[in-house]
Amino acid sequence: MRSPLIAALLAGSALVTPAIAQDAAPVAALVKAVDIPHSSFTLANGLRVVVHTDRKAPIVAVSVWYHIGSKHEPAGKTGFAHLFEHLMFNGSENAPGDFFEPLQQVGATDFNGTTFFDRTNYFETVPTGALDRALFLESDRMGHLLGAITQTTLDNQRGVVQNEKRQGDNQPYGLSFYEILKGLFPQGHPYRHSTIGSMADLDSASLDDVKNWFRQNYGPNNAVIVLAGDVDVETARAKVERWFGDIPAGPAVASPAAPVPTLAAPVTTLIKDRVATTRILRLWAIPGINEREGVALEAGAAVLGGLSSSRLDNALVRDQKIAISVSASAERFEDVGIFFVSMDVKPGISTAEAGAKLDAVIADFLKTGPSRDELNRVATRELSAKIGGLESVGGFGGKAVTLAEGALYSGDPATYRAQLAALAALTPDQVAASSRKWLSRPVFSLITEPGERAAYDEAGASAPKVAPAASVSPAVPPKPVAADRAQLPAVEPLKSLDFPEIERARLRNGIEVYFARRSAVPKLQLSISFDAGFAADPHDALGTQSLMLNVMPEGTKSRSSVQIAEASERLGANIATGAGLDRTSFTLSALTANLAPSLDLLADIVRNPAFAPAEVDRVRTQQLARISAELTQPQGIAGRVMPALIWGKDHPYGIPASGTGDPQIVKTLTPTQLAAFHRRWLRPDTARIFAVGDTSLAALLPMLEKSFGNWASDRSARPVKDFSTPIPPPAPKIYLINRPASPQSVIVAAQVLGVSGRDDLVALRAANEIVGGSFLSRINMDLRESKGWSYGVRSSIGSAENRVAFTLSAPVQADRTGDSIAALRSQLGDFFSTRGVTPAELERTVNSNVRELPGSFETASDVLGGVSSIVNLGRADDYYEALAAKYSGLTATALDATARAQIDPSQLVYVVVGDAAKVRPQLDGLGLTVEELPAPAAP
Repeated sequence: MRSPLIAALLAGSALVTPAIAQDAAPVAALVKAVDIPHSSFTLANGLRVVVHTDRKAPIVAVSVWYHIGSKHEPAGKTGFAHLFEHLMFNGSENAPGDFFEPLQQVGATDFNGTTFFDRTNYFETVPTGALDRALFLESDRMGHLLGAITQTTLDNQRGVVQNEKRQGDNQPYGLSFYEILKGLFPQGHPYRHSTIGSMADLDSASLDDVKNWFRQNYGPNNAVIVLAGDVDVETARAKVERWFGDIPAGPAVASPAAPVPTLAAPVTTLIKDRVATTRILRLWAIPGINEREGVALEAGAAVLGGLSSSRLDNALVRDQKIAISVSASAERFEDVGIFFVSMDVKPGISTAEAGAKLDAVIADFLKTGPSRDELNRVATRELSAKIGGLESVGGFGGKAVTLAEGALYSGDPATYRAQLAALAALTPDQVAASSRKWLSRPVFSLITEPGERAAYDEAGASAPKVAPAASVSPAVPPKPVAADRAQLPAVEPLKSLDFPEIERARLRNGIEVYFARRSAVPKLQLSISFDAGFAADPHDALGTQSLMLNVMPEGTKSRSSVQIAEASERLGANIATGAGLDRTSFTLSALTANLAPSLDLLADIVRNPAFAPAEVDRVRTQQLARISAELTQPQGIAGRVMPALIWGKDHPYGIPASGTGDPQIVKTLTPTQLAAFHRRWLRPDTARIFAVGDTSLAALLPMLEKSFGNWASDRSARPVKDFSTPIPPPAPKIYLINRPASPQSVIVAAQVLGVSGRDDLVALRAANEIVGGSFLSRINMDLRESKGWSYGVRSSIGSAENRVAFTLSAPVQADRTGDSIAALRSQLGDFFSTRGVTPAELERTVNSNVRELPGSFETASDVLGGVSSIVNLGRADDYYEALAAKYSGLTATALDATARAQIDPSQLVYVVVGDAAKVRPQLDGLGLTVEELPAPAAP
C-alpha cells in the first residue's frame, strides 16, 4: 500500500554498503542504455493499452492500472480504494472464488495488487500460453464484478484490511505516517488521509457503498493496461479487444483539486512510541510528478541524504557521530510530493542538539548547493538502477510499471526518458535554486521519542454512519460482440525452462568460479561466498561476524569510508554484505562498462579491511541500535527467542535469527577480534565466486585473477563448523512474551526436522505449500480469508545445509490469539493425520510449480541464486530443468507420507508476542503448558 521509499523511511534505515571508482562510463552513455520500445492504442471504450515486446523468456507481464486512489475518497469513506483492491481479488461473476487460484494454476509469478494516493493496480506475470486466461480474469473483474460481491465477502475483507492496518500500526514508528499527512496537509486536502483509511470508516462501509464506488471509478476509460514480454502489438490488440472491448465505459472520474500547501509557520509535533531511538523528521510538501522542478528536488535529496556519501551521512554519522542513520528523499505523487529528511539519533544525544545539527547541515546545503561531482554520482546511481530494472518485465517495479506510470500520470508511457534526460542535464545551480525555493518555506517537524503510545483506535468504535452514495448508471455505448465467458480459456502449450549453462573455472589460488551468461541488460551480478555464516559465529562472542561485515565497507587499508562510498557511486556499482546460517557473502551489482574497477573495489573491501578503531566504535553503536530496534518489533523479539528453544542455545543454529548477536558481547568486541575472525573464515579456501550477466567467462577471468587470484591463504587449517552439539528433544508449549498495548499478537511455531537443505525436499516443500506455504494454503485461507483474523499466515521449510526447521508465522488480532492457535492446531492436526492432500490441491500445486519455472529465472539475480544453490547444496546442473518432471510425478500419497514422516504438529513449540493481560486468559485451556518469558534485555 505504501511506496517502498516511505515504508523504508518509516520502518528504519538499514546500513547500505557501497563501492570504488575510476574510469567510469559517462552519464550520457548510460542514458542511452535505458530504453523500453513500446506501442500504444486505445479501445472504443477508452481503455488505453501499451505493449512492449521482450522475447528473453516465454512470459508476459500484465499490469492493469486504475486512476483511482485514496485521494479520490470523500470524507467518511477513507480506505475505500484499498478495501476495493482486496474485494477485486475475491472472484468475479464468471470466475468465482479467489483470483489466486486460477493464477497459481497457470504458474503466474509476481502477482499482487497495490493501492496508493493516486491509483490502484493489479499485476501478474504469466507464461505466454496463459495470456488469454490472465486477460479473461482482469477483464472479468473490470466488467463483471458486482454480482460476485456479497455481504459475507465485504465483511471478511474488511476484517483482513483492518488486520493489515493493525499489522502496520503495530510496528515501531507505525503511526508516524498518519502524523506526517496531518501535519503537512490542511483539513479537506485529498492527500491528508492515509490509503489504509480509518477503522471507523471501514466499519461503516456498506454493501451499497462499495458497489457504487466500483460503478463510479473502475471503468475501462479510467484504466491503463500494459502488456510487456513475449507478445507483439498485433497479438496484444486482438486479445485485449476480445476480452475488454465489450465492457462499457464508466463515468468520467474527476481528480479533486490538490494544490501544494505551504505552512503559515513552522510546526513541531512530538509523539511517543515503542521505539529504540528518537527519530527526527523534517518535512515539506513539494510539487508532484509532472512539475519540472521535481527532478531537481529528487537530485537535491540524494545529495543531502540519499547517497552513501551524502552530506548528512558524512556530517552526522561519520564525522560528528551523533546519528545512527540519516536519509533524505523527495517522494513525488501525481499532484503533490513530500520532501523527507530523517535522522535516527544516537542514544545519549539530546533531541535539541541533534535537531540543531541536522538543521545546520540542511542550511549549509541550501547555501552551497551540490557540486558537479555529486550530481554526476546521483545520476550514475539512478541510471544504473534503471538499467537493472529493465530486466524485469513486470512485478512491483519492472518495465510494465515504468510504462504504466508514464501513461497514467503524464499521458506518455515514455515519460521516464524525459525524466532521466532532465536528471543527466541538471546543473548545480538548478538544484540549488529549487532546493532553496521549496525547503526555505516553513518546515513540519515530527519527533518520535521512546515511550508509551497513546491509546489505539480499534475497530468497532462508534462512528457516524455515512449515507450511501446515489447509484450511478453509466451511459452504455453500443457493445462489441461479447466474449465467451462460459469457462476459463484453455492454457496454450507452454515452453520449458531453459536454465543457462553453468561454466566453471578456478583461479590460480584455487577459488572456484561459476558463471552463467545473461545478456538482457549491460550489467553483472556477482557474489563471493564463504563457507561461514551465522553458524561460524563463536558462541562466546555472538555478533562478531555481523559487526565485522558492517565495518568492512567502512574503510580499507588504503581507502576511507567516504572514498569507498564515492567510488561506488561514480561507478554505479552496489556492494552489499550479508550472511545466512551457512554462508557469508559479498554481492556486487555492476555495470559491464565499469566492471573492472568495480571488482577492484570489491576485492579491496573483502581482502583489506582496516578495522579502524573509530569506525568499529561507530558501527558498533549502529549494531547495538539495530538490536534495540529488533526488541521493539514483535517478529524481531520472536526471532531472538525461538532459535534457542528449538535448536538449543549451544547449537550453531540456536542463535538470534538476525545474527546481530548478544548486545553485551557486541559492546566489548575489539578490532583485533574482528580481524581474527576475518583471517580465520574469509579466505580463498573457503570462497566461491558466482557471476551472472552480460559478459563471458573468458572476459571475466582476467579481471577476477587481477582482483582475487593473488590472494593467498595463510597456512592454518581450513576452519570447520562444529555441528556435533545434540539438538534437544521437542518440548511443546507456549512461551508468552509480554508486549503491552499491542493490537496484534505475533504467533510463531517451529520444529526441527530430520532432513537438511542438501536432501531432496521437493515433496516436503510441495506439501508445505498446501498446508501453509502459499496464499491459498489451508491455514492462510482459514485465518485470513474465512475468519478475517489475520492479514496473512505462512509456514516454511528452511534450507540450511545441516538441518532444516519447519516454521509458521501468524500475526493475528489480539482478541483472537487463543482462537487462532486453536484453529492452527486443528488445521495442522487434520492435514498431518486424516485430511491429507486433496486431488484439487495436488493439481494446483503441480501446475503452479511446473508452469512458473520459466518465469522464476527472469533476472540475473534469480539465476545467480539458482546457480549458488546448485553448487552449495550439491545439486546437478540440470536441477531446475528436471524439476518439472519431479513435480509432475508427485502423488497425494507421497506428499502425505513425506510430510507426516517429518512434521509432527503436536511437537511444535509456540512463541506468542503480545499484550499478556489480554492474551494470557485466551491461552489457558488450549491443552498446552504456558510459560511467560521476559522480553530479551535491551542493550
